[in-house]
Amino acid sequence: MIEFLIKRSVACAPSPAGTTATLSRGYGRQTAGFRLASETDTAATIGDEPRQLYRKFSPLIRVYVGERRADALRSIVALHPETDQVLLDDAYQHRAVRPHLTILLMDYHRPFYTDYPFPAGRLRERRHGARRADILVVTKCPHDLFATEQQRILAKIRPYTRPGVPIFFAGLHYDRPVSFATRQAATDVGPVVLVSGLANADPLEHYVRQTYRLVRHARFPDHHAYSRTELDTLLTSLPPETALLTTEKDWVKLDAMLTDHERATLPLYYLPVAVQFLPGQEAGFDQFLTRSRLKNP
Repeated sequence: MIEFLIKRSVACAPSPAGTTATLSRGYGRQTAGFRLASETDTAATIGDEPRQLYRKFSPLIRVYVGERRADALRSIVALHPETDQVLLDDAYQHRAVRPHLTILLMDYHRPFYTDYPFPAGRLRERRHGARRADILVVTKCPHDLFATEQQRILAKIRPYTRPGVPIFFAGLHYDRPVSFATRQAATDVGPVVLVSGLANADPLEHYVRQTYRLVRHARFPDHHAYSRTELDTLLTSLPPETALLTTEKDWVKLDAMLTDHERATLPLYYLPVAVQFLPGQEAGFDQFLTRSRLKNP
């Protein structure tokens, strides 16, 4: 979703580069405190997702990390007063910050209205915390989700949101695999070993199994910090004529450990993924964001 918002901002607003920024905690990094991403940073210094954003969108945007979001925002404005907007990732519970717009994401496969706060469930707060959301997006939906099923989900969500809060449905769109070596999309990928470090890799595995010949899936925990030993094991265990396929988030960590020779000669690919709203829904989402921006310049 952050990538979707970045692309929208860059495409819709002819603003100078760097007026849009992202701010996240930088989960899994080995550093602490406020930090502006630079070319020398790695997933170890800023986290895998910020590193991914930096590699894809710099210098069009600036990428920051910082555990204390309110302090980090003040630092961003002090460093770059021309900053026009900051996209905060995973900041719903950071109550010290009052955002102009709050987008709440709900995984279609893990609806919050059937879940409970930790430790009984996965929620970080009670369900009625959804009332703070200005807009809600149900993510990872099947692309053929029937209108009747959408209405059933809406009815389950409505008791927990403010009246009139718009709710949209979106799925995932996987693009063609991209070569580690050339950064170009490939069309002739054969059998693959899938490597992922995700909180829920089931939708990814389902897609890869349907689209390619999946030999096996090496699953790791979310934001996993790969070691060179683990990478060696993955590479040496690749069957003949089989490619290693991974996510963009895992690519930034695995690629950093490769030698130039390995990168150029081994069959290594990552799978780009993007938010794709269900038919007829993206225009409404875009219009709501535009109205909100005009209301809160």
